[in-house]
Amino acid sequence: MQLSGAEITLRCLAEEGVDYIFGYPGGAVLYIYDAIFNQDKVKHILVRHEQAAVHAADGYARASGRPGVALVTSGPGVTNAVTGIATAFLDSIPMVIISGQVPTRAIGLDAFQEVDTVGITRPCVKHNFLVKDVAELATTIKKAFYVATTGRPGPVLVDIPKDVSQQLAEYDYPKSVSMRSYNPVLKGHAGQIKKAVQMLLEAKRPMIYAGGGVILGDASPLLTKLVRTLGYPCTNTLMGLGCYPASDPQFVGMLGMHGTYEANLSMQNCDVLLAVGARFDDRVIGNPEHFFQAGRRIIHIDIDPSSISKRVKVDVPIVGNITDVLEEMLRQLAAHEAKPDAPALAAWWKQIDEWRGRDCLRYDRSNTEIIKPQSVIEQLWRVTDGDAYITSDVGQHQMWAAQYYKFDKPRRWINSGGLGTMGFGLPSAMGVQFAFPDDTVACVTGEASIQMCIQELSTCKQYHLPIKIINLNNRYLGMVRQWQELQHGNRHSESYMEALPDFVKLAESYGHVGFRIDRPQDIEPAMREAFALKDRTVFMDFQTDQSENVFPMVPGGKGLTEMLLGSEDL
Repeated sequence: MQLSGAEITLRCLAEEGVDYIFGYPGGAVLYIYDAIFNQDKVKHILVRHEQAAVHAADGYARASGRPGVALVTSGPGVTNAVTGIATAFLDSIPMVIISGQVPTRAIGLDAFQEVDTVGITRPCVKHNFLVKDVAELATTIKKAFYVATTGRPGPVLVDIPKDVSQQLAEYDYPKSVSMRSYNPVLKGHAGQIKKAVQMLLEAKRPMIYAGGGVILGDASPLLTKLVRTLGYPCTNTLMGLGCYPASDPQFVGMLGMHGTYEANLSMQNCDVLLAVGARFDDRVIGNPEHFFQAGRRIIHIDIDPSSISKRVKVDVPIVGNITDVLEEMLRQLAAHEAKPDAPALAAWWKQIDEWRGRDCLRYDRSNTEIIKPQSVIEQLWRVTDGDAYITSDVGQHQMWAAQYYKFDKPRRWINSGGLGTMGFGLPSAMGVQFAFPDDTVACVTGEASIQMCIQELSTCKQYHLPIKIINLNNRYLGMVRQWQELQHGNRHSESYMEALPDFVKLAESYGHVGFRIDRPQDIEPAMREAFALKDRTVFMDFQTDQSENVFPMVPGGKGLTEMLLGSEDL
C-alpha cells in the first residue's frame, strides 16, 4: 500500500496504540496535520505553546505509564519544545517527539525556520533520528518507541523533513525491531541478588531508599511487599513519592534537602542501605563528603548501569529491571533460613521514633488571620481523600505539596524533579486529565510559575478540562526569596512580583471560574465548592503568608544531619 510519509506517521502512531498527540502546527508539519484531519484513530490536542505540548505529553506519560507523543514544527517550534524535552529526559519519562524539518535539499542552507534539531536536542534526548528517506520512516518510528520505553525510559525525537512527509512509500510497520548497539539488561545477576539478600538479613540498622525508578518500572507493589516482609524503614525521593504508601507506619517520609528529620537521620545512620531505582543525586544526599563519613554497606538496584557508583560507590551493584530483581529478591528471602535480627530492628525503630518525635513538619496552625500554605495542602489532601492526581510547578509550593499531601499510590504525584521546570504544572495537568478524564486532577502552583504557561488556560477551555488550580500566592519568587534570606543577607534581588494580575478576572476572561481566598477559615469551603464543579476549570488564588519558609532544609554544602528545622535554627 502506497502512503505518504505523513500518512505513514499517523498509521505508525495508531499501531503503537497512541490515543493523543499534543501539538502545534506550522509549515514543516502541514502534511502531517493534513493526515491528522483525514483519520480519526489518533486525536490531536491543540496547545498554545510548544513547551506546553511536550509537558502535556510528559504528564500523560507519567500518570498513565504509556509513552506520550508531541508534534511540533521546525525552527522555533522545536526550540520552544526543548525545555519540555529536557524536563522529560532528566526524569526518565518515555516520550516520542515528532518534529518537522525543512526539505532535505534545504538542510544546511539556513533555510527559513531551519535549526539543527538533531544537534540541539542531542544532549537532552535518549536518542534522536533524522529521517531522510521515506522508506525508512516506519522502521524509525518503531525504533523510537522501542528506545523510549525500554531500559531506562526517556524522550526520543524523530525529525521529519517536509518533503519526506509528502513522498510516497510502501507501508510496512515492523512488529519488532532489533538494534545491535542497544540491548538493555532485564534480569539481575542471581549471585549479586543473593549477596544483597544476605546483607539485608545481617543488617542491624537497615534502610530502604526508593526513587522514581520504582514507579517507572511499575514495581510499587513488589517494593511494598519487600518492605513489609522485612519490617524495615522506607524513605522515598521526591520523584518516588507514592511508590510506598505515605500513610504506612514504616514510611519515614521524603528524604533530602527538604526531607524529614527522621528520613535524613535514618539515611545517614543506617548500616545497610538498599537503594532501589534512585540515583543518589545532590538534592538527596547533600554534601557527598559528609555522606561518606558514615560507614554503611550499600546495595543499588537500577536498570541503568551508568547510574550505579556514579556519585556514591556501592558494595553490591545489581543492574536489571526493578520488577524482575525484586521478584527474585522476594523469592530468595522466602526460601532463606535466616530472618531479620528482631532485637536489633526493635532498637533501630525506637531510635527512629525518637527522631520522629521532633515533629519536623510542624507549623503555626493557630493563626486565624493569614493563610499558611501548608494548611492549604493539608486541606487539599482531606477534600480529595488523598486520591487525586497532583501536578506541581517548581518552588516552595512544590515542596509543601511533597511534604503535606500523603501519596499512597504511584503515578499520582506529577512534578519536574531533575530540571526543576517552572511552567510544568498546568500543561502536565492537562496531559493527566486526558489520560484519566473522569478522575480528579489538581495543579499546585505559585503566582510566578503559573504565568510561564498560563496561556494553556485557553487549551483547558477548548477541551473542557475540569482541572483545579491551587495557586499559593505569596507575591514573591518564594524559593528564591527563601535562599536570599538564608544565604544572601536578606537581599531580595528581583524576587518580588510587583505587577501581578488579578488571577480571578484572568481566569474568568478565559471562560473559567475564579476564586480569591484570603482567610484561613475559607480554605475548606472554597475547595469543596471548586471540586464540586465537575465540568469546569477552577482557579483558586490563595493569598498566603509571604514570610513562610520551607523547613526542614539542608543548606547548600551541608550534610543530611546539618538540617535547619525552623526559623529558630537561623
